[in-house]
Amino acid sequence: MDLTQYIRDIPDFPKPGILFKDITPLLADPTAFQYAIDRMAERYRGRPVDAVAAVEARGFLFAAPLALILRKPLIPLRKPGKLPFHTHSLSYDLEYGSAELHVHTDGVVKGARVLLVDDLLATGGTMRAGCQLVEKAGGSVVACAFLVELSFLKGAEKLKPHEIFSLIRY
Repeated sequence: MDLTQYIRDIPDFPKPGILFKDITPLLADPTAFQYAIDRMAERYRGRPVDAVAAVEARGFLFAAPLALILRKPLIPLRKPGKLPFHTHSLSYDLEYGSAELHVHTDGVVKGARVLLVDDLLATGGTMRAGCQLVEKAGGSVVACAFLVELSFLKGAEKLKPHEIFSLIRY
């Protein structure tokens, strides 16, 4: 199945000059969505993965079903004020400002091998912060998996030495 048929281009969103890759047509097609999740699961089934983590919000859409298929815990990495228990936090810079991620202090088991999942890899800043937060919490990153990678933005460079897996590359 050609998943690129389910990715819609939206010019000039969220600002002029940006070509946004809209994943909602894929999410709206159960066959395409299932196919994407199954391909990710194939890649990591039988590999040494102890948990699946994702940064809110679109990453949750792919990480949750993947965690269920792999029968692994799901670790949500959230924005400030969204988690009710004690957290580890990490502040990081983006192209146009700064942001912060949190994870529950008991969310990552010490020594856990964690697969990080997101919908799209662009510049890599948020996923790099996710990797750093997992490591700060005591885990190690097995790999970073994405539905879409915008390879021309070279986000994978920021994620070295971690393995990068993308179903669709532009």
